[in-house]
Amino acid sequence: MFGRMIDDLKESTGVAVRLTSLAAAISLAFLITISFLCAAAFVYVLQTHGLIEACLTGAAIFLVIALIGIVVYAVRKKRARRQAAETAKSAMHTALADPVLVAAGIQVVRAIGIKKLIPILAVGGLALGLLAGRSPSGQATPAE
Repeated sequence: MFGRMIDDLKESTGVAVRLTSLAAAISLAFLITISFLCAAAFVYVLQTHGLIEACLTGAAIFLVIALIGIVVYAVRKKRARRQAAETAKSAMHTALADPVLVAAGIQVVRAIGIKKLIPILAVGGLALGLLAGRSPSGQATPAE
């Protein structure tokens, strides 16, 4: 069970690295293409209308590109969060439905005893609650 979860993590990490390098190469080619198109638009507008209009045209082109990038980023981030939540649910369900894990849990309860296990579970639940309440990557929360 844990081996499968580790293999899934390795596979998803490998896929993420390959997709990131592919996206970087595509982004570089796209940036070069956009740069040449903007230079051509700048020269054309400079020759026909003047310097200020050419600069404003270049700014407008880059603004449109930035807005498109923001929309694409937001959509992909939302999709990635939804997929991560579904994957986490699936992994937890698989772990809890595993008969070997359930049998091991029952044996732990029998070996330790239910009266001694309740305080241990309470402390573990408190620690889990504190970890879940922390903001990711050290970002400040609004209460701080």
